Amino acid sequence: AISACEKGGQWLQALEVFERMSGESVERNTITYNAAVSACEKGGQWQQALWLFESMQGARLERDTITYSTAISACEKGGQWLQALEVFERMSGESVERNTITYNAAISACEKGGQWHRASELFGRMWDEQLERDTVTYSAAISAREKGGEWQQALDLFERMPVERVERNTITHNAAIGACENGGQWQRALELFERMRSERIERDTITYNATISACEKG
Repeated sequence: AISACEKGGQWLQALEVFERMSGESVERNTITYNAAVSACEKGGQWQQALWLFESMQGARLERDTITYSTAISACEKGGQWLQALEVFERMSGESVERNTITYNAAISACEKGGQWHRASELFGRMWDEQLERDTVTYSAAISAREKGGEWQQALDLFERMPVERVERNTITHNAAIGACENGGQWQRALELFERMRSERIERDTITYNATISACEKG
């Protein structure tokens, strides 16, 4: 029932069902908590998600990769980059394996918080740990560089994607065009804009706005 509410985006109902379990003396396990944390994450309730995450320790329940990834994602969506990193770093202390989803959530949290140095560090650590870096990873890393004014490094990441056989999408291109815009590289921005059509990648409002702005600044 909790999972059904979580998938339906009904975080409040999910928590009501969760709380009802103790009243009916029904044991709660890691799967139960994960579903409740996920419901809060999807509902934008990062504080509730962290409260559930922390209460697992008191209940002596194992927190797995899913628990951590969801808690980090909840912090990311709530704009809490510092809390996201604190949860991320605790994984090694509890010997919980990090995966691509975990790193993506942490990198996105840093990107949204304007912490491009930390985002780049995490991106590099994935290579050291031999973890796959996917489209989400690259998009967040490129956007972080773009926001940090590092347009050349952002484009370097963008061009590296085919080498690692990572698919580029609208979000990736938008971040790269935005980097060109901020760096005064209007010709590169136009080149990327035209390339999207040849590669049959959808161009949205953000694509057009960033390209027009790049030409205007140039």
